[in-house]
Amino acid sequence: MKPLSLLIEILIILGVTIKTIEAEKHNKKQKERNVTTQVSVSEIKQYLSNILEQKKSINVINKKENLLEKKKNQHKLRIKGIRNKHMWKRSKNHLKKQTKKIFTDEGDQLFKMGIKILQQSKSRKEKAEAYKLFAKASDMGNLKAMEKMADALLFGNFGMQNITAAIQLYESLAKEGSYKAQNALGFLSSCGIGMEYNQAKALIYYTFGSAGGSMISQMILGYRYLSGISVLQNCEVALSHYKKVADYIADKLEKSEGVPVEKVRLTERPENLSSNSEILDWDIYQYYKFLAERGDVQIQVSLGQLHLIGRKGLDQDYYKALYYFLKAAKAGSANAMAFIGKMYLEGNVAAPQNNATAFKYFSMAANKGNAIGLHGLGLLYFYGKGVPVNYAEALKYFQKAAEKGWPNAQFQLGFMYYSGSGVWKDYKLAFKYFYLASQSGQPLAIYYLAKMYATGTGVLRSCRTAVEKKLKSLKKRRCIQWHSSCGIELPFKDIRLARRLYDMAAQTSPDAHIPVFFALTKLETVHLFRDILFFNFTTRWKWMKLDNTLGPYWDLFVIGLIAAVLIFLLRNRYL
Repeated sequence: MKPLSLLIEILIILGVTIKTIEAEKHNKKQKERNVTTQVSVSEIKQYLSNILEQKKSINVINKKENLLEKKKNQHKLRIKGIRNKHMWKRSKNHLKKQTKKIFTDEGDQLFKMGIKILQQSKSRKEKAEAYKLFAKASDMGNLKAMEKMADALLFGNFGMQNITAAIQLYESLAKEGSYKAQNALGFLSSCGIGMEYNQAKALIYYTFGSAGGSMISQMILGYRYLSGISVLQNCEVALSHYKKVADYIADKLEKSEGVPVEKVRLTERPENLSSNSEILDWDIYQYYKFLAERGDVQIQVSLGQLHLIGRKGLDQDYYKALYYFLKAAKAGSANAMAFIGKMYLEGNVAAPQNNATAFKYFSMAANKGNAIGLHGLGLLYFYGKGVPVNYAEALKYFQKAAEKGWPNAQFQLGFMYYSGSGVWKDYKLAFKYFYLASQSGQPLAIYYLAKMYATGTGVLRSCRTAVEKKLKSLKKRRCIQWHSSCGIELPFKDIRLARRLYDMAAQTSPDAHIPVFFALTKLETVHLFRDILFFNFTTRWKWMKLDNTLGPYWDLFVIGLIAAVLIFLLRNRYL
């Protein structure tokens, strides 16, 4: 029993020992777990504190960044505001420019419409409508329309004469650089109309006008220096002014590269068509149209020429011109053939530019010995139109035409020798042909003669002769010579201006007193008749031509009547 009990005791001891060991292990594990838990919590706390610190830092950084961002945004807004302000200003300026452009364009359109109406108008009412358009265009700042209105106020067009208002408008235009206004102010100052009589001031106005490109001012200054009016007489200065005008006109003529205008003279001269009358009577025109339709070749060519350039009151009508020329050419007229060639050489709505057709008709005319046709062929070869440039052929045709007395061909020969085009330069021959052409009034020939005298090319230099030649060439081009102190060609009737000019004429020459007296008598009589006889109840003055009512010599009749009354009164006084 003892061994068994001993074994049981041993087992109990072992069990207790095992439990003790297990309990110790359990305690040890619990301790380890507690230690691990404690470490983890502390780490977490430290981690959390770090996170909080980082968050604080991040918040601080974010605040700083937000502040910086806010400042940036404010700066951007400020810049944007400045940009917006600039953009607004730009938009405003652009809008102003657009508005101004619209006004300018509208003003230009109104002015062009006014000009068109004025050119086509035949009645006083239509012309008044044109000036209404000019007035509207003036309100929109159109300078050309303002010039028209100033002229109307000065000249009294359509009963609206107001010299003071005209001067104010001219002065405003002068500030804008209008040379026409400078011209007008110079004229008014030189004559003492509406402003102080002041030749020195007039000279200044004309000088500014010439600097602005006014050919009229150039001519006035040329005349003043040539005649010594308010300046020291100086032919060279006068020559320089006239030269500028002559150069301008010659340049325009030479650029046409065709037959100068003067060639369109009436080559075949029915009595009434070649007269000096500016206007062809309507009934006579109808009669000539009847004759042309009946086959009168001479009349056909003449009517063709008149319609070609628009002379004697007839409108320029290329279709009618070509119609009459073709009828005459079909009947064998060499002149008509030549003019058809000219029309195709220059080109127009009725005869589009065609060098081949021009060559055809010029050749047809030249084969008949026609000078215009020969000259036309010379031009084609000289300028290389439709054919290669051939100076030898051009010279041949020009010589043939010149021998027949055609002035334009004579000029072309002179130019070839002057410029050395296809020939050796020969100033003596150039002078010869220029002189021959000038005798028929060829303007470019006169211009080149003046140029030769001015520079002493081929002739002895002569300032006076050069000036006279230039004046002659300008007169041939129908340029108006404004005499700044003795008179002016004006399209209106102004009693005060007439009185002023007559007084100046009387002061200039003692011999003018008697003619001036009679002229003033006529002037005052006219004024009296207008005031007494032709006043109507609408408070407007109507002017009737006394030539038609009392005859062409009514003024002599009135002067004679006044003289008779004076003699009668003087005789009764001494009886």
